[in-house]
Amino acid sequence: MKPYAFGVDLGGNAIKIGLFQTTGNLVEKWTIPTRLEDHGSHLLSDVVDAIRAKMEERSLTWDVVEGVGMGVPGPVDQDGTVMRCVNLGWDILNVPKAVQELEPAIEKLKVANDVNAATLGEMWQGGAQWNNSAVMVTLGVGVGSGIVVDNKVFVGSTGAAGEIGHMCVNPKETERCTCGNYGCLEQYCSDTGLVHIAKMVLEELPEAPSMLREGEITPETICQAAKKGDIAASEVMERFGQLMGQALTAVACTVNPQVFVIGGQMAQAGMVILKPIETYFRRYAFHAFRNTPFVLAELGEDAGIYGSVRMLFDEVKLEEELELEEEEELDL
Repeated sequence: MKPYAFGVDLGGNAIKIGLFQTTGNLVEKWTIPTRLEDHGSHLLSDVVDAIRAKMEERSLTWDVVEGVGMGVPGPVDQDGTVMRCVNLGWDILNVPKAVQELEPAIEKLKVANDVNAATLGEMWQGGAQWNNSAVMVTLGVGVGSGIVVDNKVFVGSTGAAGEIGHMCVNPKETERCTCGNYGCLEQYCSDTGLVHIAKMVLEELPEAPSMLREGEITPETICQAAKKGDIAASEVMERFGQLMGQALTAVACTVNPQVFVIGGQMAQAGMVILKPIETYFRRYAFHAFRNTPFVLAELGEDAGIYGSVRMLFDEVKLEEELELEEEEELDL
C-alpha cells in the first residue's frame, strides 16, 4: 500500500479533510467551506482543489497517495452513487466517476454515508474499538445511525440502511417531518426535537418552576438544567430517553450489535444524554441483547475522516488479498 491517503467528510456546514499515513496516523486535518450554491455543484471540485493544494504544500505526488475515502450526508449505494442528498443539494450522483473526471490520478475512491463512515472510525480508533459490529447513533440537526457488521459497513439495497431518524414513533403526529412523513424519531430526538418536547412539557406543567422558563430553550440549556435536577428538564430527558430507547430495541432486534455508540453534537452533554437512552433500552429490550453496552463517541468531529479513510484501506486490502489468491491459483 502506498504511504498516504486522504479522508473527507462532506458536511452541510463545512468539509473536513484529513491527510493520513496508511499506518493509520493522522498527519494533518483542516476544513474548507461547504459551498451550496448551484445545487452543490462546486463541492467535489473544491475537495479536489484542497487535496491538490495540500499535496503541493507537502511536496507529495500522486504516486505516493493510495486514494481518497469520502463520507457524504445521504444514502450511498455500493458503487458510490449518492441517492439524493438534500443537505448538499445533490440529486442522484455517482461520486467516484465525478471525482475521477476532475482528477484522473485519483484511481481509488471509496464513498459511504457519513454516519456509516463515522461508525467505522469509532470502531477503528474511537469509543468502539475491539468490536467487529456496532451501531452508532448521531444526535444533532437530525438523528442518524451507522451500521457495521463483521467490520463491514451495511448499507442495504438502496443505501438507506440506518436512517432511524425517519422511523415512525408517533403515528398520531399532525406535523410533518422534513422527509414528508409524520411522527419520525427525528421530530423528537434531534436538537429541534428536544426543544419541541421541552415546550410541550412546560405547557403541561405550568406550575412547575424551571430554569427553562428563564431564557432561550436549547439542547444545551435543557441538558444543563437536567443535570441540576430541574423537574421539567428531567421530564424532557425521560421522554427523549424513552423514545430513543424504544427505537434502539427495534434496531437491536434486527442487527444485534456488540455495542451502541452515541455521538453527534448533543452527545457532548455526556451521561445526561446517554443514561436515559440506556435505561429505557434495558427496560424494553429482549433478554438476548438487553445488556448490549452503550458508549459515548470519542473521536468527535474527526470520526468521519477516520472512518472514510479506513473504508479505503479495507477496500485496498481486500483487492490485494484477491490478487494474491489469483496468483496462488495460477501457480498451482
